[in-house]
Amino acid sequence: MQPALILVSDDGSTDETRDIVRAFANAHPALNVTLLDGPRKGAAQNFLSLIRAIPEGIDFATLSDQDDVWLRDKLQRGADALTGAARPDDCLLYCGRTWECNAELRDMRISRPLCRPAGFRNALVQNIASGNTIMLNRPAIKLAQAASLEARKPVVHDWWLYQIVTGAGGTVLFDHAPLLMYRQHEGNLIGANRGFQAKRKRLRFMLAGRLRRWNTMNIDALSASAHRLSPENRQMLEDFATGRNGSLWARLAMIRRNGLYRQGKQGTLSLYLAAALRKL
Repeated sequence: MQPALILVSDDGSTDETRDIVRAFANAHPALNVTLLDGPRKGAAQNFLSLIRAIPEGIDFATLSDQDDVWLRDKLQRGADALTGAARPDDCLLYCGRTWECNAELRDMRISRPLCRPAGFRNALVQNIASGNTIMLNRPAIKLAQAASLEARKPVVHDWWLYQIVTGAGGTVLFDHAPLLMYRQHEGNLIGANRGFQAKRKRLRFMLAGRLRRWNTMNIDALSASAHRLSPENRQMLEDFATGRNGSLWARLAMIRRNGLYRQGKQGTLSLYLAAALRKL
């Protein structure tokens, strides 16, 4: 499946990025490649600016990082899933699993599956939508384009997309088959969340208050687009924003009352631990 348009945003690179993109475009004249200047406000805003640049007439948009390797059927799988699931006005986000590997595309292991459904109750406290696998249909593109003008410094673009789509009543289609080879190296902005060292890192971040800062940023970004959320999810966002600052029992009760959850038992236990320590 060949894309109708490839948008590349150079967000202030100091290497040979622009020359590489131009050489690729010249070598593939059948592809419509457009090189844009990024806003230079970080990775999240760079991706949001790209989403806003998607023209009318594009039915599906998929995101791509610069160093991953797509599997041959990635685009077709996403398009088939979105086409098969959608009514004309359905807001859909497709994403899936990856092959996690090293920089040389070796030592592969498949990323975790979903063990609980994707939805706003999960999206408020965890991101399961890996940005390099995301594909949006036209209603989701329109939602993201409009809401991105309101969002104030979301932590990362993919988590925000998961939150705004599900918050507005949209649906996530999660593909349990891997879609690409996800290189793990020191230059990863986020990287895969696997293994003992990753758990130690997450615990350290939580204790240092980083998770709480991230939640504050996400709440601010979503609150700016609160009018786009369903009434139930708007109330949940408000309860999350206030409840996490209450007493110990109020914080724990807020999680239970709203049915917030992370994937897996350990993840949900860590959610309650963060709330108990006032780090949520």
